[in-house]
Amino acid sequence: MVPHDTGPAGRTRPARTDLSPDDLDVYRALLDGSGTAAELGHRLGVGARRLGPVLRKLVDLELATRVEGRPVRFGAVAPEVAFGGLLVRKQRELEEVRLLRAELRERHRRAVGGADPDRLLEVVRGADAIARRASRLVRSARHEVRFVDKPPHDRPPGVPRTASRELLDRGVRFRGVYDRACLERYAPDGVPGPVLPPGEEARVVPDAPLKMILVDRHLGLVPLDSTAPEPVTALVVRPCALLDALGALFEGLWSQALPLSAHDHGSLSAQDARLLALLATGMPDRGIAKQLGLSYRTFQRRLHDLMRALGAQTRFQAGVRAAAKGWVRVAPPDDAPG
Repeated sequence: MVPHDTGPAGRTRPARTDLSPDDLDVYRALLDGSGTAAELGHRLGVGARRLGPVLRKLVDLELATRVEGRPVRFGAVAPEVAFGGLLVRKQRELEEVRLLRAELRERHRRAVGGADPDRLLEVVRGADAIARRASRLVRSARHEVRFVDKPPHDRPPGVPRTASRELLDRGVRFRGVYDRACLERYAPDGVPGPVLPPGEEARVVPDAPLKMILVDRHLGLVPLDSTAPEPVTALVVRPCALLDALGALFEGLWSQALPLSAHDHGSLSAQDARLLALLATGMPDRGIAKQLGLSYRTFQRRLHDLMRALGAQTRFQAGVRAAAKGWVRVAPPDDAPG
């Protein structure tokens, strides 16, 4: 029988069956020959007082025998017998751990499943209240903000811009998936130019399924109607299966989306690099011209110059050759974090 001691609150627990190096040294000494604590201490070069707890442990684990008398002598149990029993005890302990894990997992499942839905979902009503809640939620980020944006909007798309710049400066990562129509219609502050604050990672999909903001994998905000220019009702989602599903949806969109970025290249101006990145999204020419702050005629001239430099006959061929030269980065699906 496995010896027991008393744990917290009067509960019993199996005694430790782990063997330390000192335990094994004493057992090996006993295999060489039985002896008293003093004799074993002399052989091992340690005091008999130190050997007392080790010898008691070996006896408790049925690895050693104790012969009463004066003085008490100790002997080793044959390894094939002693360690057979130890293996049985270890297997029993492992089974106890498995049963404990199953019990605690079931307890946790009941606790989560029975949680008050009001603690997991918060309903926010009114456009102003939703905007304030989104701003507070984003400003609470410590590691990462993820979001999906799509038209229609009553303001430029994206997360609150002042908050994003502050948090980017603090090292918070921002990843955004934009519906392509966001880039066709808007530029920040109503003027053409770069859509993103420096440091934000953005990708483009042809048709985003919804709008949402996810913060640090602990909170989410989702408008109930992503087709309304001004949201009327939104849900704040705390850790639960729904938040996990929203995170999985974002990562799926991110892995399939086209990066909205271009590498700097010595032979390219910043404007031309931006033009190629927008071209790779499939945005119409007039939308790209608006984003770059160019007249349509100037845009056409710059595009033709780039196509000539790339030796391309079509816009598609220009995109392929720009990617081959490393001027436009097309990220593989597996570069998204897990």
